[in-house]
Amino acid sequence: MKKLFLFMALAVFALNVNAQEEQTDNSKGISFGVKAGMNFANLNGDIEENDMKLGFHFGGVAEIMFNDKFAVQPELLYSSQGTQFDFAGETLKYNLDYINVPVMAKYYVAEGFSVEAGPQVGFLVSAKSKFDGDTEDIEDLKSIDFGFNFGAGYKLDSGLNFSARYNLGLSNIDDVDNSDFEIKNGVIQVS
Repeated sequence: MKKLFLFMALAVFALNVNAQEEQTDNSKGISFGVKAGMNFANLNGDIEENDMKLGFHFGGVAEIMFNDKFAVQPELLYSSQGTQFDFAGETLKYNLDYINVPVMAKYYVAEGFSVEAGPQVGFLVSAKSKFDGDTEDIEDLKSIDFGFNFGAGYKLDSGLNFSARYNLGLSNIDDVDNSDFEIKNGVIQVS
């Protein structure tokens, strides 16, 4: 985990140095911001009768414009994910907290409106189940998750962005030895 934070600190430093270079073309440049929103998370695969769990995400974002149509948007997000089950009026929640690092390619199809897609790596920082007031650690989950994001966004002239995307989990997060059980993350994000 220390290596990840060191890498990200160096990346932000490199972006800051790059952002300070003089730009002569307004369609090129780097902008930084914060991002926050709601998650509608679920676990997919060999799991049944589970429901979406409401969560949230927040973090930092950079948009690197290459021209007036194309940009790359790396992000560093804390994301509350998981799923929930209903048992005779009680709710069992699986709360999975990740540090996600998506890198989105953005294409502006019209003034302010963009479509985006790109890979994501997630680092599990906490996994707990909560039922009837009791909380327990969930073991046997992989600490790294890979996914692919796709979505759309709208950017106001002021720089305020609105977006919706889907994170499709690509890797099995079940870490039980000799198990054929497959579980993948699936998250709708509105930011």
